[in-house]
Amino acid sequence: MRPTGVHTSCSRTALAASLFLAILCSTPSQGNAAPRTYSAPLSPRPTVVTGFDAPEKRWQPGHRGVDLAAVPGVAVSAAGAGRVRFAGRVAGRPVVSVQHPDGLITTYEPVEASVDEGDHVYRGEPIGTLVAGHPGCPTLACLHWGARRGAGRDAEYLNPLGLLGAVRVRLKPLGPEPP
Repeated sequence: MRPTGVHTSCSRTALAASLFLAILCSTPSQGNAAPRTYSAPLSPRPTVVTGFDAPEKRWQPGHRGVDLAAVPGVAVSAAGAGRVRFAGRVAGRPVVSVQHPDGLITTYEPVEASVDEGDHVYRGEPIGTLVAGHPGCPTLACLHWGARRGAGRDAEYLNPLGLLGAVRVRLKPLGPEPP
């Protein structure tokens, strides 16, 4: 007969190992990886100065995107192919949003648009120019880059760095380490 807790500990270890193997086996190798659908909206790949912080409830505070360090006047490119959903001002700041074929919407702010609503854009195509004035930016200028699936009450905000494969999956233990 097993002492209490050993069965649970062994089950958790087996579950963690299974999850690790599932992720490892489902990740394509570089040799047969599909081409990336998305790329960074700034070149060279910028530094993240404020990370993604999803709120627990949609109405609570959080940071629904990432802020990327840059300089005013730099070209901002569409992260993926799609149709310009919005190019204009929101709360006095210039914003561009692109609707992608997979249902994602990416947003870029503060960006003076060089595209118009309804335009089709390809990945890497310039969509505007970064301007200074993003609140809370610790550098000369920051691009706030957001990603979401859906709109309004149904919007699910996503970490846009995940579009680049830049979000690491970290497995954590399900319970305390055995003695």
